[in-house]
Amino acid sequence: MAKKNSSDLTLQEQAAEILEKAKARGVQSNFFFITTFKRYQVQMQIMSELEKQITELGPVVTKEYVKGRQNVCTNPAISEYNKTATAANNTVSTLIKIVESIPQDNGQKTLAEELNELMSGMA
Repeated sequence: MAKKNSSDLTLQEQAAEILEKAKARGVQSNFFFITTFKRYQVQMQIMSELEKQITELGPVVTKEYVKGRQNVCTNPAISEYNKTATAANNTVSTLIKIVESIPQDNGQKTLAEELNELMSGMA
């Protein structure tokens, strides 16, 4: 069976692959890596749920005020999605810094390089 391109993997499959690469380098027991990676997974799940809401409700929604007046406004899920995406990007930067701080063996790609390729769909 041919190996899937990382862009064809689900978030869970990508997470499992990242953890396998981390395990091969001994990073899976690093407290900061584990907690930061878990945070990143939660952020990705939140973004997935917000994306579903944006798709379902559209970019604009109608708010109803107390007296029954209606007002069309931007879907608040868009703002929350953008905030979570910014936080997830910062979390990835932190993950890469953690991984880069761990010494690597002779001449292999660093785990940071492998994770960066995986996350960008190149692996």
